[in-house]
Amino acid sequence: MRAFCPVRSVEHLSCLSKGLFTTSRIRLPFPAKHFSCKAKFADSGVDGLFSLKVVPPTLLAAEKEEAKAVLTLFLKKQGLSNAVAARTINKSDLFIDHLVSRLHSVHKSRYLVGRELTTLEIRDALIPFLEALLEEHGNFMVDVVENFPHPPVKEKTVVPVSQPNLTLDTKKLKAISRVSEIDQAGKLRPHVLYLIELGMDLEQIKGITQRFPAFAYYSLEGKIKPVVEFLLELGVPKSDIPTILNKRPQLCGISLSENLIPTMTFLENLGVDKKQWAKVIYRFPALLTYSKQKVETTVEFFYEMGLSAERIGKILTRGPHIIGYSVEEKLRPTAEYFHSLGVDVPVLLYRCPQTFGLSIEAHLKPVTEFFLERGYSIKEIGTMISRYGALYTFSLPRNLIPKWEYFLTMDYSRSDLVKFPQYFGYSLEERIKPRYAQVKELGVSMLLNQVLSLSGSDFEKTLKKKVKKMFPDKDTSCSSNDVC
Repeated sequence: MRAFCPVRSVEHLSCLSKGLFTTSRIRLPFPAKHFSCKAKFADSGVDGLFSLKVVPPTLLAAEKEEAKAVLTLFLKKQGLSNAVAARTINKSDLFIDHLVSRLHSVHKSRYLVGRELTTLEIRDALIPFLEALLEEHGNFMVDVVENFPHPPVKEKTVVPVSQPNLTLDTKKLKAISRVSEIDQAGKLRPHVLYLIELGMDLEQIKGITQRFPAFAYYSLEGKIKPVVEFLLELGVPKSDIPTILNKRPQLCGISLSENLIPTMTFLENLGVDKKQWAKVIYRFPALLTYSKQKVETTVEFFYEMGLSAERIGKILTRGPHIIGYSVEEKLRPTAEYFHSLGVDVPVLLYRCPQTFGLSIEAHLKPVTEFFLERGYSIKEIGTMISRYGALYTFSLPRNLIPKWEYFLTMDYSRSDLVKFPQYFGYSLEERIKPRYAQVKELGVSMLLNQVLSLSGSDFEKTLKKKVKKMFPDKDTSCSSNDVC
């Protein structure tokens, strides 16, 4: 069986080294349950049962393609070639179904209101799961993916371990052992018990320690408890603390007086809403662990782009992740690209900062080419982005292409999308198709933005007014779903 050996760090090089290998057979722990995608909506809990509302087949197919793209990119980042990654994807239909099922569970509320996920939301939902899987199964993740849901039998390869690897592994093992130790009274260490009282379980604490061994040595009274109490005072719900610490355990190692509070004061002076700290920290706890220099560098870039302090504060409140992007490698090149399209970059940064987290080559340029190939000018594309910043956050295969194809069947001109690019933000099956069908059935004429942006009741009222105006003798007392 093939071993998946991504060269991610020094310890991974050992599996590529030459030498004598001895093997033994072991079985990986893996859920025996078949997690096939039912394409329905969870009513409660991530693993809860789904309601009877079924995801449209076209959307389901597009979501599978999106999941394949995320998995392919993840595998390639671990060192697999394009060919090997493609072969793995072709053998992983059940695993892809499982990824789509996770999307439905994590974002069930979005599906229930007919709103489709953006590429970034899909990526953010799936990447942490894939990273956890890689952490658990390491070199044999490919076998796990291809054999899902059945646990594969793998060969445990024993290779000569270099001293740096041995030191690193020993450090992790000691740290994990420390949080697992039980004293003579049969109790875990105080800081571990404290974390469990907050809602964490021992396996979760071990996982954090494996990723960040220093966490095992943080004192309860000197580091962990003061930070937790500080977060609670800010209004962070106790139930959110485990998630925050799992995302950024380094938070407990930072001085409140010398780092956390001064950083927060600096950001508040920029306009970050004090009342929103609980939400900001939950979304992106790493914000408070960055050096003041890094934060200032990003803020200076915002000023350079022409943003006011007030708008910078609102950007950081709504999308704190943007601080994590490199100014020279990410933000500036993306700003220059949008500027070349005639986009008002400061306005785009303010309205849709998440757009600046997308890859220029892998995402932005393909979307631009998509509209150019359909006859839109650079100026028109720039206008569309300026009017609807989220336009570039949508996936081509699961959103833009199918909605464009349906738009061609509608009685609207190409210029209507320039006026109302928000069209691409509505669900094709839940909003666009049913509403347009009503308009066609009644034989009335409505602007594209009226068809989609009005609330349900306002849409019905507008339809009746249109019918009454065009057909004065027609009975408008019935629903637009009936034949009036």
